[in-house]
Amino acid sequence: MSFRPRSRPFRVLMAASEMAPFAKAGGLADVVESLSPALHEMGIEPRAVLPLYGSIDRARFGLVPDPEVPRLVVPLEGEPIEARFYRAKDGTGSVPVHFVACERFFDRPGIYNDPASGEGYSDNAARFVFFCRAATELMRALGWRPDVIHCHDHQTAPIVADLHRRLARDPFFSGVGSVLTIHNLGYQGSYPPEILSLLEVGRDEFYPMSPFEFFGNVNLMKIGIQFADLLTTVSARYAQEITESTEFGAGLEGVLRSRGRDLVGILNGVDYTQWDPTVDKLLPARYGPDALDGKETNREALRSRLGLAEEDDRTPIVGMISRLVDQKGFDLLEQAIDAVLALDVQFAILGTGQERYHRMLQDAAARHPGRVGLEIKFDNNLAHLIEAGSDMFLMPSRYEPCGLNQMYSLRYGTVPVVRATGGLADTVRDDDARAGEGTGFVFAPYESSAMLDAVRRARQAYADPARWRALMVRGMRQDFSWKRSARQFIEVYEQAADRASRRAAA
Repeated sequence: MSFRPRSRPFRVLMAASEMAPFAKAGGLADVVESLSPALHEMGIEPRAVLPLYGSIDRARFGLVPDPEVPRLVVPLEGEPIEARFYRAKDGTGSVPVHFVACERFFDRPGIYNDPASGEGYSDNAARFVFFCRAATELMRALGWRPDVIHCHDHQTAPIVADLHRRLARDPFFSGVGSVLTIHNLGYQGSYPPEILSLLEVGRDEFYPMSPFEFFGNVNLMKIGIQFADLLTTVSARYAQEITESTEFGAGLEGVLRSRGRDLVGILNGVDYTQWDPTVDKLLPARYGPDALDGKETNREALRSRLGLAEEDDRTPIVGMISRLVDQKGFDLLEQAIDAVLALDVQFAILGTGQERYHRMLQDAAARHPGRVGLEIKFDNNLAHLIEAGSDMFLMPSRYEPCGLNQMYSLRYGTVPVVRATGGLADTVRDDDARAGEGTGFVFAPYESSAMLDAVRRARQAYADPARWRALMVRGMRQDFSWKRSARQFIEVYEQAADRASRRAAA
């Protein structure tokens, strides 16, 4: 379906729990940040709304109380709770960003988890239901009626349910479409039945096979899947995996199959204004496919920053920027890290996650001084330097809905070594299987030996300078910009709005 001109621009509200640069725990934040201005460039009028976490620096980002709606009272389980609202613009200045502030729910460290324990906050269900209610009430108070609300992951799924139920006959929201994007089905928002009252759902609706019941609990992701006008996920391969496999579907594969015609895989894009070595202001030296000399300067800077031993060009650096969790394949690395290092490589690793993997990597760094550079934190400047200064980038994920770092790596001439899953399979071509056409190295079985073999093959290719340079340049010329993906989203939005309009007229 094509995008139809209107008397005013088509309006899309991005409702999300994260948005870079304000609050980020994963790739979701980058997607919301980058997709919004891409839509604006194509004639859409987007806005974004997210919680105002205690970690967001209001002065740094120029947040000010919303001049139109500074505060509202939002009822939650019959209790009136005050929400305060702030406003900013995204990095391009084209997209208004609204923030929902509430001392009770958001004025604390962390986004989802308590940093002191690493565990999720016990009131996360109430926090995000409140956020969803406040977000929709803010739009009403502003008089800004979206044509579609684009909800991201389970934290915003309550909006989808409200549009179909509590707000279905509301004159302001009747006919507003909903799109739910599943960024990672591994995180579903499963809570005990006591949260039904938060959602304003009666116990009579909590029964097997209902939208509100999932193995004895309430599952926010399931609710979103059941009620959204249309569903998207972040790569075509992941859309197939989550409907066909119990491994990837995480218990929701049957529900997803029932909505199979309404599920679209749209590959995430890359914001090349931020992630391109020809313009990257965070690098010691810029470079591109026709002038690669700057990569060596960045490699030297990376070794110095992480305390890696000075080596000649024959020893490649393998970069990893990741949550240090099982999903990202760190159990495979745990089994094989000594064998990988024996291939004469160095590691540059950045991330945080499970304490088990913190200790594993710290132990490896102690056993191999000067060979493993490790920082257990998030640091955007270092992330850019790792992309630019590494020679290879390892992503051995158990599953990977889309992945962004492999696409960043391609643009930076940092050859990805990935497992054939989700978006990794959609974006990286194995150079041994497709000689002269490949852009990286790919392995299929989720086994440490298969990962080790892929790194070994990459290491052998690195020893051939002509082959490696050609491989780098092919990757750097790939185009994963948001333009194509934004067009696909516009088509989805149009369909969702049409469905909602028909439903309201029925």
